[in-house]
Amino acid sequence: MLKTIPYTLLLILIFSSLTTFAQGDLMIMPKRLVFDGSERSQEINLANTGSDTAVYAVSFVNYIMTEKGNFEQVEEPIEGQRFATDFLRYFPRRVSLAPNQAQTIRVQLTKTGNLKPGEYRSHMYFRAVEEQTALGSETNESSEGISINIKTVFGISIPIIIREGESNTIIKLSDLELSKQGEFPRLSLTLNRTGNMSVYGSLIANHIANDGKKTEIGIVKGVSIYTPNTKRAFSFELREASKVDLNSGTLTVSYMEDKDEVLATSELSL
Repeated sequence: MLKTIPYTLLLILIFSSLTTFAQGDLMIMPKRLVFDGSERSQEINLANTGSDTAVYAVSFVNYIMTEKGNFEQVEEPIEGQRFATDFLRYFPRRVSLAPNQAQTIRVQLTKTGNLKPGEYRSHMYFRAVEEQTALGSETNESSEGISINIKTVFGISIPIIIREGESNTIIKLSDLELSKQGEFPRLSLTLNRTGNMSVYGSLIANHIANDGKKTEIGIVKGVSIYTPNTKRAFSFELREASKVDLNSGTLTVSYMEDKDEVLATSELSL
């Protein structure tokens, strides 16, 4: 269903970073879908925050995650990876959005009767479709030759995850290292994952002074490790580190899910 977004609601959507994912003039809410047995159907809301009408083709792509957190597209699953595409259907597959308009994409589970326990993941991809111009109707020629107009094709994707059975995933943090170079100190670490499910959460760094005072000095949200990866190297800036003395005390870091469940903690003596 196509609808116009009221101005006040549009502002709320733009600044609600916990539930939206925006790039260019396309805003997506939520930024990931997880089917864990409680629902058979979910919705993705798209919104055009730009001043021009935009057309998007909707499809699925499959990625592997590298140890540094980058994504590489693959056609076949690697060992331990399962795609979700065979168990999902969605509508519509093409969306045209006028300025300040929204569209709902419905995603449904299908053929899941014989799913083996574990996690299945694919990514829904929204690719901007450039309106075609009739050949010869728009030229950029001069007496000295022909120039070529190159346009960037915009695309954005979000993960769609199906989980079957109970999770036995365990997370551990290791290799903590603090660098004080640059404008802000930077904390590097390795997230280690074992088990049958991926994880998604926040890293929170706290400084514990010698007198026991605890101060939050850094946080980053939306840190994931997807199956079948067993580790991910990560680093982030400690933007509030000027509040404390990093030459003494202890630096603690916690990895927490969105529901505030602590999955792993580790510490570094300063």
